[in-house]
This record gives sequence, C-alpha cells and structure tokens, in this order.
Amino acid sequence: MTKQLVLVHGRSQEHKDSVALKKEWLDAFEAGLAKSGLDLPISESDIRFPYYGQTLFDLSQGADEQAAADVIIRGTSEDAAHMAFIREVLEEVQEHEGITRTMLAEAAGAEVIERGPLEWEWLQGILKALDTHVPGASAASVALATNDVYQYLKNPAIRRQIDDGVRQAVSPGVPTVMVSHSLGTVVAYNLAKAASQSGNWDLPLFVTLGSPLGVQTIRKSIRPIAYPSCVGDWYNAMDERDIVALYPLTPDRFSVEPPIENKTDVDNPTSNRHGISGYLGDQDVAARIHAALIS
Repeated sequence: MTKQLVLVHGRSQEHKDSVALKKEWLDAFEAGLAKSGLDLPISESDIRFPYYGQTLFDLSQGADEQAAADVIIRGTSEDAAHMAFIREVLEEVQEHEGITRTMLAEAAGAEVIERGPLEWEWLQGILKALDTHVPGASAASVALATNDVYQYLKNPAIRRQIDDGVRQAVSPGVPTVMVSHSLGTVVAYNLAKAASQSGNWDLPLFVTLGSPLGVQTIRKSIRPIAYPSCVGDWYNAMDERDIVALYPLTPDRFSVEPPIENKTDVDNPTSNRHGISGYLGDQDVAARIHAALIS
C-alpha cells in the first residue's frame, strides 16, 4: 500500500507560499537522504504540508520577532495565566542553561533582581542573559515559541483552526509517516492522541524534531500523557544546544510505553540550532523517515 508523508511545521512561517515552504522541507530532506545515497521514495503528490503559519503570525499583529517577544514578556494585567505559563517555561530554561543571579543582574540590573522574579523585567533579563551567555541561543525565538504553544493549548479558536487544517491532511486508514517540528510536535501529538480514540489514523512512524514536549510546563498542559495507540514507532531527534527543545523525550521527562526512541546528537547548523533544515538534513533522521516510507 502506498504510504503518505505529512509534514507539520512550527512557528515563523508567516508570509510564505505553502508550496514554496513545502519545497524547502523537501529540499532539506533530500539533502539528508543524499548523505546515505538515497532518493525521495514517494511521489510528491503523496506528501502533504498543512499550512497554518499566518494564524500564528497574526497573534503578534505583524510585529518583528524582537518587538513581539518584548510585548509577550511585558504582558498585561489581564493575562495572569498566560504570564504564569511564560514565566514557568523561561525559569526552566534559565535553570537548564545555568543562568545565575549574577548573570541576571548583569542583564537586567541589580535592582530588578532585588525586586524578585514576579517582575516582567526579570523575565526579560533571562532572555537577555540567554542571548549573552548561550552560544547560538535566540531568546526571541524561545519567547515566541513559548507564546505560540500557550495560544495553541489555551485558545480554543486558534487550536480548532490549526487542528482542522492538519487533520484534513491525513487520509483516514492510509499508513502515514508524520514528521513534525517545534510547535508542530505539540499539534501533531495532540491530534494523534485524539485520533487514537477514533481509531481512524495509522501512523507507522511519528517523528518529532526540536520538540518542546519535554518541558515541564508544557507537559503539564497536555495531560494525560500517553503513547498514541495509532502510532507505531516514535522517533524524536534534537540538537542538545536547541533551547526550544531543551530535553529529550526520555522516561524521566516523558514517560510512555513503549519508550520513545531518542537521537540527541543532531548537529543542527542553523543559527539558533532549531531550524528545520538542520534537522531534516541530518543523515540519520532522513534515513529513518525513508525506511518507514519504504517498509
């Protein structure tokens, strides 16, 4: 039976033609395949690329990344739950990356540190310290990715619009290799869990790349944690320098049965270690997807 390949993108994909964006993914995938002497094993007509990038971009009213990140971190008095979510994620990033109070004081000022972590300037200090002390880190990307995950999980209208688009890309009953990236891994996992109840998806391989699913705050928001019954094998790949992914999906961080297969030694050459081209261009990642498509 012919298999289908569904690609679920992450953030920062606004103002792009979906056909051109799909080509970017496939070019990276083919570059990864070429490292093993392999070719694209299925027709492009069997590859689906559901596009929802403009939905996410509109959340920030078209601001550039840094300006949008500043607005997100500053917050408003009406969005306490939103700010609590952002705060918890950034403090987890701070701990993981070893950002000390001294580093925070250098970035945000000693008076901010004295006032304590409930100030939005404290969170801004974490981002500034990341930019200063963590090579290749993109603090704006971390803030925006965290915000997009929150909006997807907590805003029913946004979640419905994104879910509907991705769901329509999957043909019920057709064996489908699903490859997801960044926020897309949260979307794909959420939908795979739901499809497991209806029994109409067949995912022999589920791939998560640069996934934030192991971050505690995000993990708490998608409970109950379960291995989707429609998934055969689950393959997770990350660059350990990718601070959006932060953790591998190991039993201590994402306990499911059977356990997820993790690859943590991706050398992602993109500027923030998080770009999709650096993941799909990895020889092992590309070969793993290829093997599932031809089996």
